[in-house]
Amino acid sequence: MDRFAVTTVKCLQCGTEQPAANVCKDCGIVFGEYYCSICHLFDADKKQFHCCGCGICRVGPKENYFHCFTCNFCLHNDIKDTHKCVQNVSRQNCSVCMEDLHTSRTSVNTLLCGHLLHRTCYSDMWKRGFYRCPLCVHSMTYMHDFWKDLDDEIAMTPMPEAYQSATVMIFCNDCQEKGSVPFHVLGMKCSSCGSYNTSQDGGLSMPPQHPC
Repeated sequence: MDRFAVTTVKCLQCGTEQPAANVCKDCGIVFGEYYCSICHLFDADKKQFHCCGCGICRVGPKENYFHCFTCNFCLHNDIKDTHKCVQNVSRQNCSVCMEDLHTSRTSVNTLLCGHLLHRTCYSDMWKRGFYRCPLCVHSMTYMHDFWKDLDDEIAMTPMPEAYQSATVMIFCNDCQEKGSVPFHVLGMKCSSCGSYNTSQDGGLSMPPQHPC
């Protein structure tokens, strides 16, 4: 049903058909704690508000959110000055469950790269050990503590002597830099930003072997 095209409603209490409104003109029953005269949405009170930019009602409170006109989506005030804008970011499906994002009743998480995931999909990815955005492979959130733990693990796990001086070219999925770094089976650390979210971009480079 196109809610925006609704012009009349029928009271289930007294059966009166009438212009769309929140209170029955005959028996006085209230149809919903919340009513939007644009969306014609009747609902329990969840601190909803109508966002003209989104074109639909959102769960509030309204004062906790702002509409980003580049992302074309309502975002929490906590990330107003730090989020990365992606044009019309919500006008696509979640890249995990392939369900709609813009009109979803499930809360969404804004990743560091600016892409969106349903909060439930985001949590499921973490539980399965996936920390990269499914669309651009940037780290989904700040990983400094995890990288520090990986630093310590690598320090306690030296490579065999034949590979201790080996290097490899990598591409960093977080800062987009390329470089030659020490090779390790547990991870290759970006020398620019310190991230281990890297991809090997070439073969191993081994130091020359000197004859005895």
